[in-house]
Amino acid sequence: MKVITVKNQLEGAKIGLDIVSEKIAAGAKTFGLATGSTPVEFYNQIINSDLDFTDKTSINLDEYVGLDGSDEQSYRYFMSQHLFNEKPFKANFLPNGKAADLDKEVKAYDKIIDAHPIDLQILGIGQNGHIGFNEPGTSFDVTTHVVDLTQSTIKANSRYFANEADVPKQAVSMGIASILKSKTLILMAWGHEKAEAVKGMIEGEVTESLPASVLQQHDDVIVIIDEAAASLLN
Repeated sequence: MKVITVKNQLEGAKIGLDIVSEKIAAGAKTFGLATGSTPVEFYNQIINSDLDFTDKTSINLDEYVGLDGSDEQSYRYFMSQHLFNEKPFKANFLPNGKAADLDKEVKAYDKIIDAHPIDLQILGIGQNGHIGFNEPGTSFDVTTHVVDLTQSTIKANSRYFANEADVPKQAVSMGIASILKSKTLILMAWGHEKAEAVKGMIEGEVTESLPASVLQQHDDVIVIIDEAAASLLN
């Protein structure tokens, strides 16, 4: 695990862009993408770069259950607004949160991941240590699955909704085992509110009670954090 501490999001996003450029030059074809506030500046850097993704594939980590891609709170809409509209890919895959049969959907998504091995996966980290929507207690062996969101995650995500009651209670998420199949992982974290989770991920024991700690077992992880998120590290 390589840890890079930066002054702010902008500096971190530029480092992330450099890594993406290097991976494309080395032949990377498939990128695992994340949503939320953490990667927004990173996506801005990609949009403003001269990188070409028209022969690349993206696979997103997750999607809310019950929202279709036209819903402004869906992750498909988020990705269109923050990246895809400006940087088109050959193919973009996200879970279908409106699928009539969610068990069938998660199995189909696993097949997509297997058919398009992820060269570089982008991750954020929740205040409770979740990656994707893999909440504390999630088995490290699980692949794509339907997640019951914890109250802390619902509360954290409520800032994007009119009120907390509107936040979906479930999501379809790549599982931890799915994430770990990626050849390289970049995890970004900004702000003091992420410091405790970052410390546990890097310096704590590997435990399902802090899902991101499993990244210690991956062969190629780059952690990009600002000084605030790094503030509790020894």
